[in-house]
Amino acid sequence: MTPSSTPSSWSERFVIRGGVRLSVRDWGGSGTDVLLLHGLAGHAGEWDATARLLRDSGHRVVALDQRGHGASERSPGDVTRAAYVADAIAVIEELGLDRPLLVGQSLGGSTALLTAAARPRVPRALVLVEAGPGGGNPGVQEQIGGWLAAWPVPFPSLDVAAAYLGGGKEPVGDGWARGLEERADGFWPRFDPDVMVRSLDEIATRSFWDEWAALTCPTLAVLGQGEQGGIIGGDEYAEMVRLRPGLHGASLPTAGHDVHLEQPAALHRLIVDFLATLAP
Repeated sequence: MTPSSTPSSWSERFVIRGGVRLSVRDWGGSGTDVLLLHGLAGHAGEWDATARLLRDSGHRVVALDQRGHGASERSPGDVTRAAYVADAIAVIEELGLDRPLLVGQSLGGSTALLTAAARPRVPRALVLVEAGPGGGNPGVQEQIGGWLAAWPVPFPSLDVAAAYLGGGKEPVGDGWARGLEERADGFWPRFDPDVMVRSLDEIATRSFWDEWAALTCPTLAVLGQGEQGGIIGGDEYAEMVRLRPGLHGASLPTAGHDVHLEQPAALHRLIVDFLATLAP
């Protein structure tokens, strides 16, 4: 693991696992450790606003660029759910995080859930943002692949990228655009679309209800229920509660799937309030 400074309020650190380089934004801080996990085709910088708020309210915060994303290894051979989980564990161990709160959005929520299921003594608690155990959607890879293929890259400017990627929502567009890299001919994604599609192999074929039912740590589920809605339907959420009646739940009626970009202050407050309910 090697650190390198960046001209910001976080430092970049690298964890090497199985020859795969993982980039981490280390925000520092003290108090309860927090590991933030972004969604598919995303990047650690999506969490900047939430990370800053959590650090300033008394937490040690790190955000991981998951394999295949951002500044981490772009084309890893293994993009199974198990590989993502092993990466999260490696970051926790290498950075010395003590029973961290795992916070994951979308695919990052899947990583957080499966990490907690595989290593129940590792996390203090779990926050799933627009994520759940549902799966078995054979059309998801074609849908995501088609969406990524339609991006009009290279984008000539970050403003154009933000307008396209945000769908009319400025915070969402800005968050996605910050994950692009500048080349001589414009701005490009920092991921390969085929890697993103392969990362959905297991989600396309099965769900994770057994892992969900086996969880033992306190869990908060945050749902976006704005105009465009989120991805967790009423039936899925009801089953989540049935299998784990102690589930904490919250919904944000003004946010969609990208809750952490649209409403970082509200998400921060939900996380802080949730942590306050936990036993020392």
